[in-house]
Amino acid sequence: MTAKTMAVSEHRVTSHRDGRSLVAWVCHAGDDVVITIGGGTAPHVGAVVLAQPHPSQHNLKDASPSVSILTIPPHKEEPVARPIAEAVCRATGRVTVVTAGVHEDELDREGIETYLRLAGTMAAELAARLGAADTGVAS
Repeated sequence: MTAKTMAVSEHRVTSHRDGRSLVAWVCHAGDDVVITIGGGTAPHVGAVVLAQPHPSQHNLKDASPSVSILTIPPHKEEPVARPIAEAVCRATGRVTVVTAGVHEDELDREGIETYLRLAGTMAAELAARLGAADTGVAS
């Protein structure tokens, strides 16, 4: 799928246990994918992950993303952004940028684990949806 416009779509995953959620705004910038992830009470840019396809030296059909990471101290959103960027890049074969910012006052260990689980779920769902769109298969 080659996008000609900058249309934005929204994708949300929510924890049924505690109601926490992550929201992704997905934008196609030409052939590239730009995803903004927000969560908690004050979404922001805490980390930026760029994943670009990189052919395997052993098998030219396999691509393993080359990843660059920027974090804004003291933010710790890389574990949210990175799996999403890598999964979407692998599924689509496209350069993928993910920004993530999740803020919740007095976030405890259980809350952190919830957001990390949600990021894993979101990575799988976005990779399936965007990968299927790239191949023309309905998701």
